[in-house]
Amino acid sequence: MLISEFARATDLPVDTIRFYISKGLLKPERSAKGGSNPYQTFRREDVTAARMIRLQQTLGYSLGEILALNEEYRAGEQSCERTIAVLQKQIARLEERKAALDAALSFLHGKVNWIKAGKRDDAPRLEDYQC
Repeated sequence: MLISEFARATDLPVDTIRFYISKGLLKPERSAKGGSNPYQTFRREDVTAARMIRLQQTLGYSLGEILALNEEYRAGEQSCERTIAVLQKQIARLEERKAALDAALSFLHGKVNWIKAGKRDDAPRLEDYQC
């Protein structure tokens, strides 16, 4: 499929697809059509790859990490132990982010409640929430 069809199939903007290609995250085939500027053609596997990239981004991986992990996977270097280690590392990172977000939310809720109460006493201080 051509890039416009691929964009519809993945629900990604064409610019995002081109960006992923420039970073090496997607590797479409070049067709004989298009002369000196051959068309890029995408396979069903590329749709799956694009969806995995979006999932990995949602899980907090950087594009550099996604590229490294995907190259490792393509090379067949992923063992169960390696996969578990990568996932556990990301879980720890997400738990740290969650703790920081929970503290920030507690601060904001405290601030709202303080305002609703007529700003009595001292205002909640961000330092007290370990964000």
